[in-house]
Amino acid sequence: MAIECLVLGAGQEVGKSCVVVTIGGKRIMFDCGMHMGYHDCNRYPDFARILAAAPETTDFTSAISCVIITHFHLDHIGALPYFTEVCGYHGPIYMTYPTKALAPLMLEDYRKVMVDQRGEEEQYSYEDILRCMKKVIPVDLKQTIQVNRDLVIRAYYAGHYLSKLKVLGAAMVYAKVGDAAMVYTGDYNMTPDRHLGAAQIERLKLDLLITESTYAKTIRDSKHAREREFLKAVHKCVSEGGKVLIPTFALGRAQELCILLDDYWERMNLKIPIYFSAGLTIQANMYYKMLIGWTSQKIKDSYTVQNPFDFKHVCHFERSFINDPGPCVLFATPGMISGGFSLEVFKRWATSDKNLVTLPGPGKPVQRARLQRASKSAGFPLYCVAGTIGHKLMSGKPTRIDIDKDTHVDVRCQIHQLSFSPHTDSKGIMDLTEFLSPNHVILVHGEKPQMAFLKDRIESELGMSCYYPANNETVSIPTTQNMKISATEKFITNCAALQARDSLQKSDLISSIHLSGVNEDERLAEGILLMEKSKAPKILCEDEFLKLLGTDRHSVQFEPLLPSRIEEAEAAIVDDLTSE
Repeated sequence: MAIECLVLGAGQEVGKSCVVVTIGGKRIMFDCGMHMGYHDCNRYPDFARILAAAPETTDFTSAISCVIITHFHLDHIGALPYFTEVCGYHGPIYMTYPTKALAPLMLEDYRKVMVDQRGEEEQYSYEDILRCMKKVIPVDLKQTIQVNRDLVIRAYYAGHYLSKLKVLGAAMVYAKVGDAAMVYTGDYNMTPDRHLGAAQIERLKLDLLITESTYAKTIRDSKHAREREFLKAVHKCVSEGGKVLIPTFALGRAQELCILLDDYWERMNLKIPIYFSAGLTIQANMYYKMLIGWTSQKIKDSYTVQNPFDFKHVCHFERSFINDPGPCVLFATPGMISGGFSLEVFKRWATSDKNLVTLPGPGKPVQRARLQRASKSAGFPLYCVAGTIGHKLMSGKPTRIDIDKDTHVDVRCQIHQLSFSPHTDSKGIMDLTEFLSPNHVILVHGEKPQMAFLKDRIESELGMSCYYPANNETVSIPTTQNMKISATEKFITNCAALQARDSLQKSDLISSIHLSGVNEDERLAEGILLMEKSKAPKILCEDEFLKLLGTDRHSVQFEPLLPSRIEEAEAAIVDDLTSE
């Protein structure tokens, strides 16, 4: 028996997470994401490979037992409406309650940006999104779901957060069929702080762990230092009359940074405006207020005094404000400046050296320089998806960026790497892997050189087999299979009698008896394993087996052959006799 893992996305890259796992004859799709850096067929996973791996059927509903979405970020859910409404999958889809509530906002925002603003061909409609979400079965953390007779799944808190606010509903997923078991982490964080704890999961017996590896070589510094660095850069820019553009997705990071800035503005008594760019973030804040129970304990405690999402210093941004004079801070979607309003604002503000653009990145300046050198040598940035404006800015400050063949931007603004990330670092990956102690590990959601480095660490330090397949590759993982065997009453009685007799002879006798159990004095609890077709296996005593066969006991007597030593004289006589 083996677990087959077909990686359709996030194989040796960050983007379009999608792994199809066949375990005990059941196929599970973990995540169904899209790649923000592509605008062609590479945007979505190659779903046709699922049917190629399932020759017994010609439709996705029969091929896939269920789809499990770990959280609402587009690289984990962006292709789901396409898979259900265009490809025709109509089976069960599982995600947590907050993910189900917030996913439609993310999906519709992306669709509007791509179709309405960029003029791309529509991949799925708003109605498709609604129909897709009606198929979703919401689950709670630690709720055990019996998908069918054989497949059991359970969600655990993934700790996927920034510094004060977790990504609502983000979950790791445990799946088990028979004796084969695995965990798929999605995105997670193992670093506790005064605001939130680390990911929470039980110690499980696993054949396989599939883990993200975004920061496979990074060990981040303290969150407080990173917060201070961010606030200092923003304050310096606005105090000198500049504008700060923070390209961010509307869910998760926007709320996190708004909490941070709103609190800082209050303490510093600053009057400079902070803006949201769109109604989507306002909608998202409404859901965060409604789902306050899924946030950190610190935020839940403060809710009794004031809802932390009722920002005092943050207001809505009108398009007409783009060319207004004076400093401000603007949160504009989408993140990575992959299109939409954040790109529109970037084209206007990037030409001034007074302005600032913040982008996701690692922590300390020395570490940032080292990692940027590594990313340049590998030909990609570590924290923005290839093909986006954010990717180009992080690859080294350019003086000009070509938006398309007819549009370019002269970049004079300051570039600051925002040192927050909801992903675990290298230490966190090693800690979780060691804690769960699976037999095998598969790395996804990372870049190839960093994955190779982490694979070597896992194999050398933890002694586990580790793989990092590319997209569209399949890895076969052997599993251990346990067999439940019953024993006859007479066999158990004989074992007990043997144990009682031996206990008189040896005080430190091993108390447990196994089929091949050898006691310390080398006595055996002997029996016969009987395996009949369509019947449960059981252990018999010898006489029970003989009775079952309808035969008597037979004895076989052996004649011992003893070697003899022939003296030289006798050997000579034997030679003479044989020669005659």
